Amino acid sequence: MVAVRWYLRYDLSYRDVEELLAERSVKVDHVTVYRVVQRFTLLLADAARFARRAPGDRWFVDETYVKVAGVWRYAYRAIDQYGQVIDVLVSARRDAAAARRFFTRALTSLKVVTDAAAVYPAVLADLVPAAWHHVERYANNPVEADHGRLKHRLRPMRGLRTDRTAQLVIAGHAFVQNLRRGHYEVAVDEHPRQTRRGRVHRTRRSDLTTPPVQTRRAYRSNSATEPPTARIRGRAARPRPGS
Repeated sequence: MVAVRWYLRYDLSYRDVEELLAERSVKVDHVTVYRVVQRFTLLLADAARFARRAPGDRWFVDETYVKVAGVWRYAYRAIDQYGQVIDVLVSARRDAAAARRFFTRALTSLKVVTDAAAVYPAVLADLVPAAWHHVERYANNPVEADHGRLKHRLRPMRGLRTDRTAQLVIAGHAFVQNLRRGHYEVAVDEHPRQTRRGRVHRTRRSDLTTPPVQTRRAYRSNSATEPPTARIRGRAARPRPGS
């Protein structure tokens, strides 16, 4: 699972993940890393869908270009006003059929912001006649800016070979991006640690960087229990300057 997260989160290739695992005494071939990513990415996203927050009521839809096996493909992406990636779809064509397939998979909102592509009005009017379709200059900038994160992630790769791999990697990147942005209610059930006085102790970030309080108290208690005569003798035994 660590290999899957590294590959989807950071700008790494399969060989980079292999090298990082080798530094931690885990010998895994880059082909094995590829198979693990292909096998578990969608399983992780599917297992976490119950903890996913409900998307907003205003969506920004746009398509960008990705190269698969040396041929340009269209990647349809939709985000809401909070930056959550709703869905992605890789298509060989940019036509009404591809737009209809994408909106059929993802559309649950009544407010959609798109660019001036001619296929969007007819598809939205057919699928959701009551939807508010907004087309205005610069209105679709949020999803346009979000495309840059995907392009930045795909840059270190040696290339996507199939449409299935492209769909899986782009969907996995969207899942990790939503996870980092807090669009999943994921937490660990842990009993709070209580102090001697019965109050709940909550771990703070400073507790992870500063020495524990018990160590300082133990040091002080040891010095306090030390006999005064021993401290006096210790100071008296030291040679004074000029003596």
